[in-house]
Amino acid sequence: MKFYYKFLFILIITLSTEAFPQTSGTKANYEYRNLIDIPTAGVLDKGVVGISLDVMPLGVVISKIEVGVFDNFSFGISYGGSNIIGQGKIDWYELPGVNVRLRIINETITSPALTIGFDSQGKGFYDKELNRFQIKSSGFFISAAKNFEFFGYLSLHGTVNYSLERDDSDKDLNISVGLEKTIGDKISFVGEYDFAINDNTGQSLGSGNGYLNMGLRWSVADGFTLGINLRDLLDNKKFTSSKADRGIFVEYVKSIF
Repeated sequence: MKFYYKFLFILIITLSTEAFPQTSGTKANYEYRNLIDIPTAGVLDKGVVGISLDVMPLGVVISKIEVGVFDNFSFGISYGGSNIIGQGKIDWYELPGVNVRLRIINETITSPALTIGFDSQGKGFYDKELNRFQIKSSGFFISAAKNFEFFGYLSLHGTVNYSLERDDSDKDLNISVGLEKTIGDKISFVGEYDFAINDNTGQSLGSGNGYLNMGLRWSVADGFTLGINLRDLLDNKKFTSSKADRGIFVEYVKSIF
């Protein structure tokens, strides 16, 4: 995977030489494809490239490249591992993640946007015995989103997904909900609740509380967004006494046309 990270570095340098739009606040003109972990109905426009980094506890770093291929259709690949930040041997993920999404209904005044897709990238450490990530990948999903004017903008999100990580004997469908609230021109608050119905029985890594996550997104420059994340505020993870995970999110977006 050394080639992947060389390509990512070159692409970041290339993108950093021009001006870009922003993705947070009331002046945002590109949508989030994920709030924190759950997928949304957002799709990159045709000819738009997005690069992101997700930094989590245990030295986990996940990078992603997404491209708007056609109108309402985008494709992305991701890769990462644990102990990338820290000391000792890096535990790379076995395979890159794939992200494909197609918007089937555009948002109107009366109806939400609707997107179907597939995402094989989970997060956190990878349990080789259970063949799953600490936070399961979404797998196949359908997401809806609706925007409202409310002291800026308020976006409501809902997702139903079916993960292919099922060796822990929990094969249920899953449900997630979330929101984004703009705070001025360049800052947005994001929050989500993953019911984690597919991670509460059998050999699950979740205790049944679900995952409550919150974060902030700040468009510090055109196309460049910084974020902070607080994951698992309900202490859903088994085998740990920590109440919340702190993480950093970085994203860069550019139209190449």
